[in-house]
Amino acid sequence: MLVLNTNRSQKAIENFLSSFKISGLALCAFFLIGAAQAQHTPLPTIDLYVGMHRVQTELAVKANERAQGLMGRPSLPEMRGMLFVFDRPGVQCFWMRNTLIPLSIAFLRDDGSIVNIEHMQPLKDDSHCSTEPVRLALEVNQGWFAKRNISSGMTVRGLPSLK
Repeated sequence: MLVLNTNRSQKAIENFLSSFKISGLALCAFFLIGAAQAQHTPLPTIDLYVGMHRVQTELAVKANERAQGLMGRPSLPEMRGMLFVFDRPGVQCFWMRNTLIPLSIAFLRDDGSIVNIEHMQPLKDDSHCSTEPVRLALEVNQGWFAKRNISSGMTVRGLPSLK
């Protein structure tokens, strides 16, 4: 006669199944992180300056780079940003759909002078637009400009040449 200790057997089965849950979660996390990283192709960077402050800036020049922007990124280092360069001047509008971090955006004239600064909340579809036609927009962590007393009329230096 075979007698099984049902408590011990049940515990062994639970342990076996829980190892698959943990492995499955780890595998899902691995693929999600990989997908997020695959979407973020490194862009060329330049250093921009406003007053005495430097911000290392990724350049989003192509339409697909501008469309992707900072979407899906979990964070942005403090002294980093993204400069959006458009082909021609226009009233440029941005939203935060699929963007996980709060951002501030400065709309810039070709000479680097700041037209206006807007503050944008994550995962919102509100439009944040330039108050006049521009070709440049600089996104940084929300509050970056305010912490440094940077406002409309000030000039961003080190911009790429516009063709």
